[in-house]
Order: sequence, then structure tokens, then C-alpha cells
Amino acid sequence: MQRHNSALLASAIVVLLAIGVGVYWERSSASLLFDGDRALLHVERQMSFGPRPTGSEASRMTGDYIVETLSASGWSVDRQYFDYRGVEAQNLIGRSEAVEKPIFLIGAHYDTRRKADRDRVSPDSPVPGANDGASGVAVLLELARVLDVSKVNGNVWLVFFDAEDNGQLDDWDWIVGSRYFAEHLEEPIVYTIIVDMIGDSDQNIYYELNSDAALREALWSVARDLGFEDYFIPEVRYSILDDHTPFLEKGFPSVDIIDFDYPFWHTVDDTIDKVSSDSLRRVGRVLEVFLESGGDYLPGDMDR
Repeated sequence: MQRHNSALLASAIVVLLAIGVGVYWERSSASLLFDGDRALLHVERQMSFGPRPTGSEASRMTGDYIVETLSASGWSVDRQYFDYRGVEAQNLIGRSEAVEKPIFLIGAHYDTRRKADRDRVSPDSPVPGANDGASGVAVLLELARVLDVSKVNGNVWLVFFDAEDNGQLDDWDWIVGSRYFAEHLEEPIVYTIIVDMIGDSDQNIYYELNSDAALREALWSVARDLGFEDYFIPEVRYSILDDHTPFLEKGFPSVDIIDFDYPFWHTVDDTIDKVSSDSLRRVGRVLEVFLESGGDYLPGDMDR
């Protein structure tokens, strides 16, 4: 694709995103940096579909948008369909290359909770899911655009999990999509990194207790090197069941990057005004630098 005037290009991107058309970004030797404003556009687009619980029309539209966006950025994409309690669900997998290499999995869930059961006023209303859902997806989609896969010492999988967020509603379990994916995984992976609820404008990302300690410290080292030490805080604060759990159970080093200091969790106030492009950028840059380092930050005893 030829280069165009930057102002015209930016305008075109906004228009195309608004009507749901994928924009193709040719990968070149030119260095691209993760752009928080572009990531925020992906949050806005998901929010335009409305709440996105598993099996809903809004969920299907979100899935199509994810597939179109990944494909437009040059990633190969597969859909993994599964049924849960009579509801059809799908995980979405973007692969950076179609060759056999060590696999690095970066994941996020794209479904939203059917009921805002922590909301004191409207507990039966659906959660909008700006931070809890859309923010993690937005980071992965922008990462797909900017990541220089030639610098990655492996094959990156960007995986978007369905059916994560309706645990304890109508006898549903948590992390259904990631558990299904892990149970049907036929290839070993080097590690899994999950990003969840990371767009909060008041960003405080602490260590999650169950995450692999060495991999966790490596990621926080990247954040420190980037000057983000005020936001990536190397102290354990929470123990969380999340999409990293099934991979830990299978013996794969896994980390949950999550900002659980979020007062609007599972309420109707989880809206886009709570999400910051700067917060999205910080998380995206950490992932970008970590992956493009070619394994330099990986613990010495971890296979590459």
C-alpha cells in the first residue's frame, strides 16, 4: 500500500472503522509503535454493538469484526466453535505465521456479562463491557497492526476467548472458552499472556498471585524499562481465576495482566468514559517490546 497524507489517512481510518470495514495495513520494515488512540477506536467499535454476551447477535458481530480486523492486518484467522449449555460460542485465533515455530499465546476475552449483578440499582441489566471485555480485545487488535513478527522468536497466536464472563449466572461456569481451547490444544506453547480489564483510566496493574513468577517479573521489567513503573506495580495484590488458569493447569507458564482495582466491575457503569487511550497504550507497548525483543526478557530456563 502506498503512503498517503497522514491527516487524510487518519480520517479514512475513522470512517472505515465506523462502518465496520477492515483496513489493510501492509507490514513493512518501517517501525510501528502501538497507538493508544487507535486502540480506543476498537473499544468504541465494540461498544457500538451493545452488550456482547455469548450467543447474542452483538457477540456474533464482534466476532466478525475481530476476524475482519485481524485479516486486514495480514494475520491468518480460524474460528473454534463449541457449544455450552445449548449456546453456540466461538473462540477466534489469529496466527502471525503458518509455520511450525515455538508458540507464544496472547489472549483476551471478548464476551460481556449478561447481568450486572454487582450493580446496586440495575443488577439485572447487562454489563456494557468497555473495560471488562473491549479493552483487552482492543489491545490485541492494535498489536496485530504494529507487531513486527520478523523480530519475534516464534509464532504469535492472538486468541480471543468467548464465554469467559458469565460464571455463577444460570449455572454457567467461568472461563469456559479458554478452558475449551486449552483442553483441545494439540501443540505445546511456550507461554500464555492474558490481558483483561486493562483500560481503566486509573490504571494500577499489580502482580496476580497465581501467574508464573518468572514470566510475570520479565513483563514488569519491560514496563519498568519503558518508564511505566507507576502503573505496573511489582507487588502481589490479587489471586484471580481468569483465562490464564487452564494453561497453568496444563503446565504452561502463564500470566494474567489485569487491573482489578476497578470499581465499575460487573456494573452498568463499565462504560467507555472509564477507558483511557494512555492505559491501552502502556499495556500494548509492554507486549510489543516484550515480543519484539526476540526472547531477551524471557527467563533463562524458559524454552524459546
